[in-house]
Amino acid sequence: MDTSYPREDNLPPKRGPPPATPPRDHLVWAIFNTLYMNFCCLGFVALAFAVKARDRKVSGDVEAARHFSSKARCYNALATGGSVVLPLLLIALVVTGVIHLSKLAQESVGFFTYQLSGSDEDQ
Repeated sequence: MDTSYPREDNLPPKRGPPPATPPRDHLVWAIFNTLYMNFCCLGFVALAFAVKARDRKVSGDVEAARHFSSKARCYNALATGGSVVLPLLLIALVVTGVIHLSKLAQESVGFFTYQLSGSDEDQ
């Protein structure tokens, strides 16, 4: 006698391939990059590919939509990365330049100042 709990007489249905979900078009991200972070016009290029991906998705061409969606995601990532990394790099360069110049100024203070001793040899 089988006393295992819970007992199910029905087997779970076999899993097939997942249903084909339409690809994301990344349109909102592309609009944001176009308006706010348009590094080297990559945001505009991403917007063009996002619109193409949405058009292909609406028309039912899933493969072309997936291709354009991939390109839109790539250009969006490049635009976002460039718009975030380059200002941080510029700030880091300015800070290190200021630190270097301040150390250089502190070291050269002794060169430009005169120290007068208490005894003059010309008397």
